[in-house]
Amino acid sequence: MSTLDTDVVDAAFVDAVTAAADAAVDQLLAGDSPASLGDAPLGPHRESMRRAKLLVVAYLAPNSRRAGDRRLTDAAQEYAAALEAMQSRTGLFLGGDNVESPPDSGFTINDLGDVLELIARSDARSDLSRLDALLRSIADRATPAMLAGGVHTPNHRWELAAALTRLHRVRPDESLRARIEQWLAEGVDIDGDGLYSERSANYAAHVSNPSLLVIADALQRPELLDVVELNLTATLGLMHTDGSVETVHSRRQDQQTTRFPLAPYALHFRRLAIERGRGDFAWAARRALAEGIAEPQTALAELLLHPVLSAPLPAEEPPPVPARSTWGESGLVIDRTPRRTLVVYGGSDYRAFRRVRSGLANNPTFLRMTAGPVVLEGLRLSREFFGLGPFRADAMEHTADGLVLREELTPAYYQPLPAELRRADGRYELVDEGRFAAAMAFDRRPADIVSLRTRIDVRPTDDGAELVIATEGPSSGWALELAFREGGSFEGLEPVGDEAFVLSEGWGRYRVGNAAMEFGPGAGVGGRPRYSPGEDYDYVGGTDALPGPRAYITGRSPGTVHLRLRAVD
Repeated sequence: MSTLDTDVVDAAFVDAVTAAADAAVDQLLAGDSPASLGDAPLGPHRESMRRAKLLVVAYLAPNSRRAGDRRLTDAAQEYAAALEAMQSRTGLFLGGDNVESPPDSGFTINDLGDVLELIARSDARSDLSRLDALLRSIADRATPAMLAGGVHTPNHRWELAAALTRLHRVRPDESLRARIEQWLAEGVDIDGDGLYSERSANYAAHVSNPSLLVIADALQRPELLDVVELNLTATLGLMHTDGSVETVHSRRQDQQTTRFPLAPYALHFRRLAIERGRGDFAWAARRALAEGIAEPQTALAELLLHPVLSAPLPAEEPPPVPARSTWGESGLVIDRTPRRTLVVYGGSDYRAFRRVRSGLANNPTFLRMTAGPVVLEGLRLSREFFGLGPFRADAMEHTADGLVLREELTPAYYQPLPAELRRADGRYELVDEGRFAAAMAFDRRPADIVSLRTRIDVRPTDDGAELVIATEGPSSGWALELAFREGGSFEGLEPVGDEAFVLSEGWGRYRVGNAAMEFGPGAGVGGRPRYSPGEDYDYVGGTDALPGPRAYITGRSPGTVHLRLRAVD
């Protein structure tokens, strides 16, 4: 889609991509499993197709050490045969926890479609004719199911539409195009902040952005490039000084990770930097490449399919670093000074749905702070209150001197049923009342509400933040957990367990080398110095607790406690 002169090549980038692919091929042929390709030698369909793709792109890449090596095409043929054996009578692939899954099969078809396109464009088509025929046969058998199939997550729509796009590219078919348009007609799920509805760095980088890019190319839909550009612009603001991307606000699995690497975004930043002349994207593309090649088979395939990627980047322009960035629809604020970076989060879905579930924002971390090498990965408020788990704010208020997070819990004790609703056989509806389910018709009983209202004021300072934790409700204990990144040691605290310490009074520190983060003062006797994930996790023996060094400050409700975090030397 670009008319740029690709006779001028960024040789360092091309060499880095090719070297990464060659190294992965070396591992594969030696019997190892490159981490970027999965962990099964001939196993699940996605891994088998990834391996076949890697071997084909290395065979076709003119500057690969393995270019023209027939051992690669022979091995690719074996992986393709293994893939064919995993194709069910429906045309979908077997394997994985999503049974007979059109979108999961779509990941494999997308790789397969790229290989077919590369073969079709290659001067070595005759050398790959057997592989081409086998992959086309697999694609033909998969097409009816992919055409009719459904999805179960937001990003699956674009993954499936991309697979249909690649099938259409192999064998043009108006029914395929009509189905793609049907999915696109729903509108791409990107909000005003530039984040997809799942708010996930992982799925933006690995699914939504690459899927929309191929659809934009093949179907001439340039407005989809605008969507990707919007998401990449938002991603710039989510970047930390270490190059990672913030994920505390995600609705998917990466919400529990401590930030996401930038490397999977490298090709997207690079392409739009070149095509749209964005120096800030060029800066991000270089930062991403410095982390290594995330998926060598994908990177080299994209380079062969889109030669524009080999063009030199425009002049880099580091993006401005605002003192404060806000993602209002996610309830996320990143506040920066030369001394520290604060991340404040108040966009949980927990109160609305009253449960932990994949696809909901459940993370109870409401603040993170980085000060040089010292990283506070998570600040969480754990309560001893009806097993309802930690504080999760679902709204954020901006004030003149900071931010306010609020939450209200409303468990209940239930009265006898009204006379007209009683049954002699004692058989009542099974109802989930938010923390417990029972055949007691909870929704039809008078209830005595027991409320716990929590307000946390976060007032950013030049070197950290002042916190005011105010609670209203019955007497109950709480524990504020400070979970730090490994690599440091505590000062002024008492040990209470494996990597766990409590600050009873005064000030504590977590030190890494010559830098430290100070916190306190201790609030005296309160709840137990531990993190409780709540009934959603406890009932099945699970947890969402953060690992590593942890400090606790305890207290009791009701009341108000003033605390401070600050970077010190």
